[in-house]
Amino acid sequence: MTLIDPTSAAPVLVRADEAELLGAPPATIQLLADGSDTSGALSAVRTRMGKGTAGPGPHLHHRAPEIFFVIEGALDVLLGEEIVTARDGDFLLVPPQTVHAFRTPADHGVDLLFLMPGTDRFEYFRLVERIRQGQASPQEILDTQERFDNHFVPSTLWESGADGGA
Repeated sequence: MTLIDPTSAAPVLVRADEAELLGAPPATIQLLADGSDTSGALSAVRTRMGKGTAGPGPHLHHRAPEIFFVIEGALDVLLGEEIVTARDGDFLLVPPQTVHAFRTPADHGVDLLFLMPGTDRFEYFRLVERIRQGQASPQEILDTQERFDNHFVPSTLWESGADGGA
């Protein structure tokens, strides 16, 4: 089974200097391609986070996997009931229904490529940016959990601040 509609698929090239950039260094999200840009294949974003930066809290996706590729740096990732550290060149696939969260360690930032098959995610990231700028309420994230297939759940392990492993 393929996610791409072969009747409408076309190559997609996004020039780095033309991609929409959200945030400001050291925490940026570069919107590369959304599901609607890739004939439904995937959404792709490049994220840079400084040292000791928290990403989203524990959540899961009912329908889509989430793929992480660490270009450079390190990322602590909650995967169900364990925390792992992904480093330069590491690839991580988080299957649907798997509780996950991520943050950078205190001594490392990260340059990271996110891929999420079969979804449109740009509006989610734009909403997160509006919240960061005080232009939207954090409640809006909770109100859009179904729309963006981003369902927040508690995690005692993550909230305890446990460190990642090898």
